[in-house]
Amino acid sequence: QVQLAESAGGLVQPGGSLKLSCAGSGFVFGIYPLSWYRQAPGKEREFIATISANGSGTSYTDSVKGRFTISRDNAKNTAYLQMNSLKVEDTAVYYCNVRVFTSSWRDYWGQGTQVTVSS
Repeated sequence: QVQLAESAGGLVQPGGSLKLSCAGSGFVFGIYPLSWYRQAPGKEREFIATISANGSGTSYTDSVKGRFTISRDNAKNTAYLQMNSLKVEDTAVYYCNVRVFTSSWRDYWGQGTQVTVSS
């Protein structure tokens, strides 16, 4: 059974930093790209960043470029999202995502973790 579990988020002051982790199980972690998304209140879920299966390639949405870094440790079946220079508008529930092929391609999501940026 494919499962993704995000670490706890938290309350951070503007300009602060926070690192999220996403632990995967039930699938061969190291052969699939992984992504992070977020959903702010009243808004649709939006793509933030993705990383290739071996970690050599990354891509970010413009609003987080230069501030967020996605990474992964395939030996630990874990992906990370380092968030620096956080802004109030980064407040959202953050989700990790993987698309896995079993009998067909299917998207799997973690339970989500709340990140609140506020003074």
